Amino acid sequence: MDNDTDPQNPIRRLMQWAITPPQSYGVYLVGLILVFVLSFYAGTLKPKHPPAPSVTTPAAPRG
Repeated sequence: MDNDTDPQNPIRRLMQWAITPPQSYGVYLVGLILVFVLSFYAGTLKPKHPPAPSVTTPAAPRG
């Protein structure tokens, strides 16, 4: 088995850093805030098309 001394993949180093306990709390809170902000932003967007008119039930024939 070779002993690799090459630097680790930057993404792997970031994941190793993010899962250690002090940083993991911050990463979790940032994720929650990001989800909240994106869902709030998506809720404030206006639809591109006007909503379809509501369908009324047919009335009974008069006779």
